[in-house]
Amino acid sequence: MTITALIADDEAPLCSYLKKQLATLWPNLQICGQANNGLQALELIRIKKPDLAFLDIKMPGMTGLEVAAQLNGVCRIVFITAYDQYAIQAFENAAIDYLLKPVTQERLQKTIMRLQQQLDNKPPVDFEALLLQLTETYLQWLKVAYQDEIYILPVSEVDYFQAANKYTTIVTAEKEWLIKTAIKTLETSLNPNEFWRIHRGTIVRVSAIARISRDFQGRYLLKLHEHQETLIVSRAYAYRFKQM
Repeated sequence: MTITALIADDEAPLCSYLKKQLATLWPNLQICGQANNGLQALELIRIKKPDLAFLDIKMPGMTGLEVAAQLNGVCRIVFITAYDQYAIQAFENAAIDYLLKPVTQERLQKTIMRLQQQLDNKPPVDFEALLLQLTETYLQWLKVAYQDEIYILPVSEVDYFQAANKYTTIVTAEKEWLIKTAIKTLETSLNPNEFWRIHRGTIVRVSAIARISRDFQGRYLLKLHEHQETLIVSRAYAYRFKQM
C-alpha cells in the first residue's frame, strides 16, 4: 500500500530539507504535494486526500493549527515548528506528533515509527465518531505534552487534578502535567465512582486516598498513598465522607 503525504511550510529550504530526510528515512512514502501557505495546504489536502500532513504552524493565510481544525480527521497530522508554546493546542487538534525545528534525523525517525505503527494497526481516526463515543463512555486516557514529546496517559494513573487558572494540573505518583482543559469539563468526563470532586479546584481518584482525618475546624483532610501533601475537602463536598 502506498502511503502519501503533504508538506506545508512557507520556508522553501526547510520544506526541501524535510522532503529529503523523509526520502532517506521512509523511501516508500510518496510526497503528493507541497504548500507554502495555510490556504494552499488546506486546498491540497482536500483535493489530494493524503494519509499524512506535515504542517508548519506559522504560515501566511492560515496557521497550521487553523488548517488542522478544518480537516476533521481527513489525514494524520504532524506539526513542525520553531515554537514550543503551541504543543497543547496541537494535540487538541489531534496531532500525531509535534516536532521542533531544526528536526534531527533521530527525532524524525521516532515520528516515522509512530506513524507506521498507527498506519499498520488502525484506519484513519473518525474524530466525530470518537467524540460521540466519549459522550457515551468515561474518559480512559489523556494526551499530555512535555517539551516536544506527546504521551498517552491512562486516567487510572492520575491521583488528582488541580485547577490552575485556565489550565488543569494532572498529578500522578511520578510527575505533574499541565493541560488546557477546565476542571469542570474534566469532571463531566470522569467516572464518578472512581473520581470525586472534593473542592472547587480539586478532583481526586478515590483509590489514591490512603486515609481521612479532620482538623480542628472540622474539615476533612485527605492523605494520598504516593504524596506528602494533604488535600482539603471543602464543606460543599464533605457529605462524601460523613458516612465513612
